[in-house]
Amino acid sequence: MIRLLIAAAISLGLSLFGTRLLISWLERRRIGQPIREDGPQGHITKAGTPTMGGVAFVAAAAVGWFVSDLSGAVFTRRGLLCMAAIVAAGLVGLLDDSIKVFRERNLGLTKRAKTFGLLAVAVAYAVSMLTFTNVETTLSFTRFDFPGIEIGKIGWVVLAVVIFYATTNAVNLTDGLDGLAAGASIFGFAAYTVIAFWGFRNNSIYGDESFLDTAVVSASMMAAVAGFLWWNAAPARIFMGDTGALAIGAGLAALALSTNTILLLPIVGGLFVMETVSVILQVGSYRAFGRRIFRMAPLHHHFELGGWPETTVIIRLWIVAGLFTALALGLYYADFVRLPGVIN
Repeated sequence: MIRLLIAAAISLGLSLFGTRLLISWLERRRIGQPIREDGPQGHITKAGTPTMGGVAFVAAAAVGWFVSDLSGAVFTRRGLLCMAAIVAAGLVGLLDDSIKVFRERNLGLTKRAKTFGLLAVAVAYAVSMLTFTNVETTLSFTRFDFPGIEIGKIGWVVLAVVIFYATTNAVNLTDGLDGLAAGASIFGFAAYTVIAFWGFRNNSIYGDESFLDTAVVSASMMAAVAGFLWWNAAPARIFMGDTGALAIGAGLAALALSTNTILLLPIVGGLFVMETVSVILQVGSYRAFGRRIFRMAPLHHHFELGGWPETTVIIRLWIVAGLFTALALGLYYADFVRLPGVIN
């Protein structure tokens, strides 16, 4: 528990003050986010807001995790690979953001280049997990043996790649309002901090003592994103950019795979799923029938165009994210207490 607190405190402090320094540095160099012309008109005023804020909280989380591990604890391969995936995905996003702000091209990397970068990170993570850890190659909900359907090494790598790609894109789609993705991701990382720590305390059931280091990674990200949210809350002084969105998505995916909660992830990140499904439905409906289901997709723009103030949309969707997190943790604990011998 002390390690979790050390990691969270360091990550929060570094992110809170590091983000402020980053804002000043970016403003002095007039490095800001271009705004898409096909988005809500109210967002035009946000043009020029500093971006690439993900640099601050990813770096803060990495330092927090590293320093806490130096406090007499032991680095584990699971923890190292989770943090490496976060940093690597963040670097893909940083390249994308750099193209946007320095070449003044709002779309950044080409879709093919970004996809290749994310797939490379996902494959490297999955293969490394199979090579250097004892991760179970089963389809898992709350633990490796529930439902415990064996999918083999190749199947697990394919599933890991799909999860990485889907989660990073889902977070990216959600990052369209000030603080929305950051606030929702805090709930997700909080859930995985609890799940991983619970797995460590009950390793005879969940199968791995290295879950403590995984919990530290999650706590570091949770606290670092919270520090960033101080400056990202509406009206945002800085955006996380793809640097932050891709790192958050990769972090949630890596934590789900590492803690054997693959099928629980869509509930933990329920808001991200909602936002992604809204885009799929919108595109599918328009291509099939020439009609739109929503005023605009992703879903948060639908509510904006319906007259809800931006802060109202954000807070209400944060509530939705919190409810999904509570449901996920409830299901996780319900599975635990039904195990033989757990509660007498």
